[in-house]
Amino acid sequence: MSSITLRFLAEPSTVNFGGKVHGGTVMKWIDEAGYACATSWAKRYCVTAFIGSIRFHRPIMIGDLVEVEARLAYTGNTSMNISVEVRSGDMKGGSMEKTTECLIVFVSVDSHGRPLPVVPYVPGTPGEMALAERAKAHLDASRAAGTSA
Repeated sequence: MSSITLRFLAEPSTVNFGGKVHGGTVMKWIDEAGYACATSWAKRYCVTAFIGSIRFHRPIMIGDLVEVEARLAYTGNTSMNISVEVRSGDMKGGSMEKTTECLIVFVSVDSHGRPLPVVPYVPGTPGEMALAERAKAHLDASRAAGTSA
């Protein structure tokens, strides 16, 4: 499976001091969706190696329906670059808006934490190919800057 979407309601327990969903909670959701996507692709345990370019576009309100979509964008030998987009909206209005997006890298590991190879991902559509190119460009830029795993 190369993508997964988690859906749930933003609960009052996730509120920050401003009355909206806490950014750390959104980051946790991103990590969970990314883990589910990576693990389903690798068919084994995966660990988060890098989260980059996280962008918060707008707040998530308590009571909103939230969608966290994680899509495999690019694979290395042992790593999976996953694009994650968070959307939310009031269920009465029916429209969902992008709230957050980022790129996250997971590594497939054995029981001792050593990296294991993953099956290469081959994008099949023009949209998937464009996403793979963006992920690879971001990864190359991060490596050049010395900030990637």
